[in-house]
Amino acid sequence: MKKSRSLTLASVFSAAALALTACQGGGGGTGGAPAADNYPEKDITFIVQAAAGGGSDLASRALAAELEKDLGVSVIVENRPGASGSTAMQYVADAKPDGYTIGFVPVEISMLGHQGFDVDPANYDFLGQIMLAPGVVSVPVDSPIKTMDDLVAAGKKEPLNMANSGPGSIWEAAERGIADATGAQIVPVPFDGGAPAVAAVIGKQVDGAVGGTSESQAAHNAGQIRALAVLHNERHPLIKDVPTAKELGYDLEFGGWGGVYAPKDLPAEVRDRLASAIEKSAKSEGFINTISKGGALPVYKSPEDFTSFIDSEYERFGKLLKKS
Repeated sequence: MKKSRSLTLASVFSAAALALTACQGGGGGTGGAPAADNYPEKDITFIVQAAAGGGSDLASRALAAELEKDLGVSVIVENRPGASGSTAMQYVADAKPDGYTIGFVPVEISMLGHQGFDVDPANYDFLGQIMLAPGVVSVPVDSPIKTMDDLVAAGKKEPLNMANSGPGSIWEAAERGIADATGAQIVPVPFDGGAPAVAAVIGKQVDGAVGGTSESQAAHNAGQIRALAVLHNERHPLIKDVPTAKELGYDLEFGGWGGVYAPKDLPAEVRDRLASAIEKSAKSEGFINTISKGGALPVYKSPEDFTSFIDSEYERFGKLLKKS
């Protein structure tokens, strides 16, 4: 009888010691911190600031498909458009920093804070750049404006109505940048996305537009619009006949870049795991082929380089938008 009681007490003390060790180690139980060394253990939600079907959505879904192969869990794309992208950005900022909510971060994150939106790059961990869609300046195919010089000259005589993808967008900022750099008078005309802006050029509703290569290259190659310049440091492979603005003597570079971000203060192990998977996925043949066909360029930057780049872009757009 005494032997049985001793074994029972030993079992109780052993169980108590194990429970204490588990509590001290922070593992187990629903109230403990997530086990970062086992990340990921469940599906990941990937937030996109734009509606389905656009360039951001295409890049996000292509990357998510590759991430699933590396991480071994589902990466579920969730579109949250609205308020120039700030709706999705706020959602990501407010999410738990555990690696299970990440998102596509567009160039507008470096602009919206200068335009009255509550968006601050300091509220995020940036995990890497994955793509770039250079801007394209275009006019109707039968416009008397045949070159960038013609466009600048025409804009100095009278204001030009130029379509863009919406208030606060990169293409509106590009139009303001062109006006600031050249002295041309440009009236930005907002549309609900890059495709409708290019459609307005095709329909001769405006004097021209600035849009992304994703929307512009197909219309140019089909003879529906006349592309005057690519706002990048190199010619675009899908419209090699179109010179860069720099070739034409204009120091103009605007692009719809994008990458991946997460709420601030991810655990180091989670951040490193995600960054590694994003780099591998962004350099994969499947991802590159998908976005290249859509007109975007595969451009990868590490978390550190991407963060520095965003800081510099935030400063650049702050100066430009204050002039507007």
